[in-house]
Amino acid sequence: MEFLTNPIDWWIEPFTDHQFMRNALAAGILVVVATSVVGTWVVLRGMSFLGDALAHGVLPGVAIAFLVGIDLTVGALAAALAMVGGIHLIRTHSTLPEDTSIGILFVGFLALAVVILSRSESYIGDLNSFLFGSITAVDNGDLFRQAVAAVISVVGVVVFYRAFLVMTFDETLARVMGLRPRLAHAALLVLLAVAIVASFETVGNLLVFAFLVAPPASASLLVRRVPLIMGVAVVLGIVSVTVGLLISWHHETAPGATMALAAIVIFLVVLTGQALGQLVGHHKVRAVPS
Repeated sequence: MEFLTNPIDWWIEPFTDHQFMRNALAAGILVVVATSVVGTWVVLRGMSFLGDALAHGVLPGVAIAFLVGIDLTVGALAAALAMVGGIHLIRTHSTLPEDTSIGILFVGFLALAVVILSRSESYIGDLNSFLFGSITAVDNGDLFRQAVAAVISVVGVVVFYRAFLVMTFDETLARVMGLRPRLAHAALLVLLAVAIVASFETVGNLLVFAFLVAPPASASLLVRRVPLIMGVAVVLGIVSVTVGLLISWHHETAPGATMALAAIVIFLVVLTGQALGQLVGHHKVRAVPS
């Protein structure tokens, strides 16, 4: 219970005494901003499987960039855009259900990444880094790239807000209103790719999905208006990052996984609290005499 009995040492000193912890916190916050504003639409539109697939879809680009010796972000972005293009083409020109085409590309891109990485001498270490991230190793260049991605995500969501909102609930109405839902859907995929690419060095491809879905899902249980969902998701995500980093520091656990687990625990707490609230409300209603 040191976090209660000695709060300064537990909550504050890891950040004030260590630059890499401050960098990790800043990186985590930027990841939360990028993933929460985009992830809100992923949750509201039921696109969670697409988000998971796209998170893994950047791996071949990262693997190629690593072996060739170029910036990993460039490779990740190229692979993400390639997968976005593939999903959009199949969605437009095929009668297959969208989840089928996403599943095929998901498996294909992931298998390609493993094949490419298997040619690396440090295969296991490289794969572990790409899947789980290395938030405690981020530098100023990483922070700058993540800040740019966060700005792009926020600006993109603001620009396409009306189109995203209408097509979330009625795509036909969006078409009638001239909001071009296909273009808006493609824009959402691009923003999703940008958010994921900004996050892979911090929490890795395997765990970015937790930040993309868990904070917006928790927020959607607490509030109803979309801007409020985004704001609450950012707050909950920052809490997850902060608590996860501190637990990782004090108990020597994997930082990315601990942060992701914190986000999931918060979702379960919110879900449980809502269920208990509904149960209490139901009993109160039944107790009122007719």
